[in-house]
Amino acid sequence: MKMFRGGIHPPEEKESTRAKAIEDFPLSTLYSVMLQQHLGGPAKVIVGQGDIVRKGQPLSEPLGYVSVPVHAPTSGKIKEIAKKIHPVTGTLSPCIIMEADGRDEWVEGLPCSRDPFIMERDELLEAIRAAGIVGMGGATFPTHVKLSPPEGKPIDTFIINGVECEPYLSADHRLMLEEPDKVLNGARVAMKILGVDRAILAIEANKPDAIRLMEEKAPPEIRVESLSVKYPQGAEKQLIKAITGREIPSGGLPMDVGTVVQNAGTCAAIWDSCSKGIPLIERITTVTGRGVSDPKNVRVRIGTLLKEVIQFCGGTNNAAKIIFGGPMMGIAQFTQEIPILKGTSGVLVLTEKETDISDYSACISCGRCVEACPMGLLPSTLSKLGEKGTWERALKNDLMDCIECGCCTYVCPAGRPIVHFIKHLKALFRTAGAKSKGA
Repeated sequence: MKMFRGGIHPPEEKESTRAKAIEDFPLSTLYSVMLQQHLGGPAKVIVGQGDIVRKGQPLSEPLGYVSVPVHAPTSGKIKEIAKKIHPVTGTLSPCIIMEADGRDEWVEGLPCSRDPFIMERDELLEAIRAAGIVGMGGATFPTHVKLSPPEGKPIDTFIINGVECEPYLSADHRLMLEEPDKVLNGARVAMKILGVDRAILAIEANKPDAIRLMEEKAPPEIRVESLSVKYPQGAEKQLIKAITGREIPSGGLPMDVGTVVQNAGTCAAIWDSCSKGIPLIERITTVTGRGVSDPKNVRVRIGTLLKEVIQFCGGTNNAAKIIFGGPMMGIAQFTQEIPILKGTSGVLVLTEKETDISDYSACISCGRCVEACPMGLLPSTLSKLGEKGTWERALKNDLMDCIECGCCTYVCPAGRPIVHFIKHLKALFRTAGAKSKGA
């Protein structure tokens, strides 16, 4: 099977949810919709306290091209515009808090019915932008931008990412099993926008049922490719290398080697937005781990509070840590009073035993992190620079090429939190850049 260099084989831990059908989360009474749920420029709030809104109604408008709006997850009234802790950044961030009226009424004109395959390219891109579609694998980059490569960057290969290599998560797996046509039709719309006549749906070999079904359902222009089980197989650069043999240059993007990659969930959202005008107001999230009583795959509205989602899954069971995402690249949370975001692919609840981490020691120069790094970097060197905070030297060691996959930390016998040192260096670099701009 095709693969990339480096990588690791952590326990898959998908048994508790991979065979569980998606369950619809019931309507909540209160939603907290974070304004910033995408990479790129901010959006501006266009509703105020006391306003009556309907399901699918825009609550914000983008202030730039690399930006998207957020929408009302149901019908109700805006309770307040406040600053709440953001689950990704950990900082106070603008949040639109709304009270549901229980009627769940769509805004006028939605959903509609239209044929995306007779729509013009610009119409499709505008539908995707207006729907607030972002990368749902966790990256949250605005989809309309990703599907609009500049002239001089011809695309010949579109890749649908159904790999889902992060341990514990099964949301994309269940989506492909339960709504395959939506994924494939969304991919065909993306192909139409990009002007490509071939696509590859990549799925790890540990999902044989999804591979079989997609091979039966896929049109001739979409080839299903089974990939070896290896983390981080689903990372864009590694996926492109495994599928096409092409290597993205340092600081480059997939479009630099003629490819565009979209997550399977993103493709489904593209179909909803282009065929029905439905904005991104819900997503499938895997709620799992030994610290939750009844693991599930849940279709949940954006803005639903984490505490309600966990309660829907039976509540916690000797829980010690809650992570948004998976164990390798997820972000630990310190409260359940935070909302589900567009990029929340999973909620992982770990027990005390699983989070018992001993103190780390000095690097023993074993080279295991170098061997495991899928980007061909020197994580041991970067971690030492991270302890000293010398980001200038780290930049010369390709700091910004790190994809923060966590392979280095996983294999380190000294228990060094290598990826955390690297994140610290990147933060220092960005802070220094912001200060220089303000000077």
